[in-house]
Amino acid sequence: MTAERRTPDRRIIKTKRAIKNAFAKLLSQKDINNITISDIAAEADINRKTFYNYYAGVHEVIDEIENDIIRRFDDALTEIDFKNSLNSPYLIFEKLTNIINADMDFFGYLLSMNSNVSLSSKITDLLTGKVKLLILRYVETEETRVDIMLEFMISGMVAVYKRWFNSDRSEPVEEISSQIKTLALQGLNGFLDMEIG
Repeated sequence: MTAERRTPDRRIIKTKRAIKNAFAKLLSQKDINNITISDIAAEADINRKTFYNYYAGVHEVIDEIENDIIRRFDDALTEIDFKNSLNSPYLIFEKLTNIINADMDFFGYLLSMNSNVSLSSKITDLLTGKVKLLILRYVETEETRVDIMLEFMISGMVAVYKRWFNSDRSEPVEEISSQIKTLALQGLNGFLDMEIG
């Protein structure tokens, strides 16, 4: 009986994942308002009835994708010991980049330049808000300073990933991540020292 219960669960997870990946891929090709359930079903290699088994419409897929991303970032940020990490912020940055690196194709579609959806802005806002609250909990500083720092760092990180996803991806993502971390944590001088050294 237990084995019978687990099999449908795996199938449900696999089908919903296919639907979300198909939607993300379509976002890299079309405006969100032009994506139909038929498009998603065809891309996911399922029929429309299967789609309706899980979602009432396209916007429900969007909501679930956004909630999944929020949960992933929430989980990652919760695992961080921020009090100690502020002395070595590499760990914070590494957690955030690892989420993107772990699901490259999915995030690649979502961050595509062709997509008119504001999901990358929502990702940026989410990360900025979460990290800001945690920093202000442990560091006595002006909120405006934290806003400027995080806007610069996180917007920059998302922008670099967007550029990489829309390039030929000839440079390994690990190298991109390393350069982003150096720029975020050591600034232009640290980046130039790395290049010269």
